[in-house]
Amino acid sequence: MKLSNFFYATLREIPSDAQLPSHIFLMRGGYIKPLSTGIYSILPLGLRVIRKIENIIREEMNVIGGMEVDLPVVQTAELWSEAGRYQAIGDELLRFKDRNSHNMVLAMTHEEAITDMARYVLSSYKQLPFMLYQFKTKYRDEARARGGLIRVREFEMKDAYSFHSTSEDLDKHYELEYKAYQKIFNRVGIEPVIVQSDTGIMGGKIAHEFMLDTPSGEDYLIICKHCGYQANREIAEFKRQPVDGNLSLEKVATPSKQTIDEVCTFLKANKKNAGKCVFFDVDGKLIVALVQGYLEVSETKLRNFLKVKTLIPASEELIKASGMIPGYASPINAKNCRIILDTGAAESKDLIVGANEEGYHFIHCIPKRDFASFETVDIAEAAADCLCPKCEKELTETRGIELGNIFKLGTKFSENMNCSFTDAAGEVKPAIMGCYGIGVGRLMASVVENSHDDFGPIWPLSIAPFQVLIVQIAKDDAILQVSEQLEKEMEAQGIEVLVDDRDERPGVKFKDGDLWGIPIRISIGKKGLAENKVEWKLRSKKDMEMVPIAEVVEKVKGLLG
Repeated sequence: MKLSNFFYATLREIPSDAQLPSHIFLMRGGYIKPLSTGIYSILPLGLRVIRKIENIIREEMNVIGGMEVDLPVVQTAELWSEAGRYQAIGDELLRFKDRNSHNMVLAMTHEEAITDMARYVLSSYKQLPFMLYQFKTKYRDEARARGGLIRVREFEMKDAYSFHSTSEDLDKHYELEYKAYQKIFNRVGIEPVIVQSDTGIMGGKIAHEFMLDTPSGEDYLIICKHCGYQANREIAEFKRQPVDGNLSLEKVATPSKQTIDEVCTFLKANKKNAGKCVFFDVDGKLIVALVQGYLEVSETKLRNFLKVKTLIPASEELIKASGMIPGYASPINAKNCRIILDTGAAESKDLIVGANEEGYHFIHCIPKRDFASFETVDIAEAAADCLCPKCEKELTETRGIELGNIFKLGTKFSENMNCSFTDAAGEVKPAIMGCYGIGVGRLMASVVENSHDDFGPIWPLSIAPFQVLIVQIAKDDAILQVSEQLEKEMEAQGIEVLVDDRDERPGVKFKDGDLWGIPIRISIGKKGLAENKVEWKLRSKKDMEMVPIAEVVEKVKGLLG
């Protein structure tokens, strides 16, 4: 393919709204073009990469028995109501009416549609298990699209769904998906960090996320470098450090001291000895969440426990109506509220808590003695320096980009939508489901985040838009002849070649070549041809070498394997 016949554009300047390397280089290299906030057009160069990623995913899905299908992106509200998600999901689900005034949605996931397809076919246990997958456009009306393809509103996703007669069979297939995902990400040059995660709107009991460990990630991961424990910070477990004691409750003056830092500094106390109250309004009911002062409340854990979609900070009026004073509040003598303590706080026997009186706190609080009633739940967010739940050594925290996820959905959708089968004993049972997703565009961007330098992406050979870039240093008949010869020979061997035949300065061509990230660059100039040689350079290396023309094709083939 000659560049003069190719549809492309490169940018010399960094786009003003681009901050992440992937956003910068995919824009500058002519892979993507923004159409609106969080919505991108994919140019030919980008589509070549995406198609290769799709093929890798497709191969690994087929190996474990997947069958490809295609489901509509426009779906009826009735279908989503069957599963209970039409009402449960907020503004991120785009709702609209068609010309006949029917309520419709643009699908953000396809659990409803795949369950509808499965129940159309499924009747007997003899048909199970099976796994269906697709590559499909999704639309999620994100409130904060960012980072180019990292967080968008419209995106392509590979989503797979498996159906089983028993939980044991789901467990077996889940392990196959787990290993297939490892292979997929390894084939595109990424060694993923695999963490336990929140099931969120998907439901189900067990979920794992495959993450790229990178400073530009928006997710926080909790990792134990000693025993290998890994989880998303939202749901990570950790060993609590309750404080011991057996003293009587005592009220002390803490003038103008309201925050945990202020109170602990004033009383010369460790934050572990403080009880931190966070207040939420759930349907007009005050929820009091209390953790030790060195921790934060995990809204994800609390939402999951309360089985609510959102948590709204409580107003001062609602807090005061319970008998508590903001800044000096505690559950002592509180009324008309639901009190939830994290496990570490519940087991502590020497906490500092508010006295519900301005300018005063209690010390030596023992919740089991001093609180009238409360619920004990894991509602604290893990952080660096917390103790590992397995080996009890210090945890570390890092950031990551989610590459893909897998869920054990169970029967959430099949029960609601009557996707059932008759077992060997003649009993009708709901199918047990699993769900497995990979964002294709996000994976392309993540590869760039993982592999780039100051000049552009460094694509692995497996997904590079072209494998070889031939650069003509000048418009010379001898150069053109050798370029034509090498192009034909390599294309005859199935090697993908892009020839930069522009009438441009070498510096411009080399800079664009770096932006394209093509793994092998072959530069043909008069000086080299005088010795029947061309310049050979790998995008991933700084050094270059002169290679005899007669050896070039075999050298490329050797590198491609």
